[in-house]
Amino acid sequence: MDKREVLIRRYFEACNSADYDALVSCFTPDAVHYFPPGLPGAPWRGADAIAKGWVWCVETLGSQWTIERVLCGSEDGGPEGVPEAVIEWTHWKGKQNAALRGDEWYRFDPASGLISEIRAYYASPSRPDVPINELDGFDYLGRGYHLRPA
Repeated sequence: MDKREVLIRRYFEACNSADYDALVSCFTPDAVHYFPPGLPGAPWRGADAIAKGWVWCVETLGSQWTIERVLCGSEDGGPEGVPEAVIEWTHWKGKQNAALRGDEWYRFDPASGLISEIRAYYASPSRPDVPINELDGFDYLGRGYHLRPA
């Protein structure tokens, strides 16, 4: 398994367990997590802010995440020399009985290998009136996606 995928999976395990120290250890100190418009306090700047944000989500929303797909770019980082990866995920909001699907683009610090940037993209606008926010007409079951938290 690619070392970037290993780190991303470790990051998601830390998110799901609301482990502040494990979360911080996945990021450069000045990492940034960008979100679509509408999330208060976004973007989250710094490993501390990112870790606190996910701990809050687990404690307040009952959040859990599953990784659906992972794609890693070239080891040398391509033309910019910055290693990158893209994932597809599901954010399960247990206390709201809802879920949101989306993608994230990761950039890694070439020296440390830690996550330096995440750009999140949602599959659809977040709507409180539907149980799982996802793309209309996409066969999630047929493609093997999680239909409930792991």
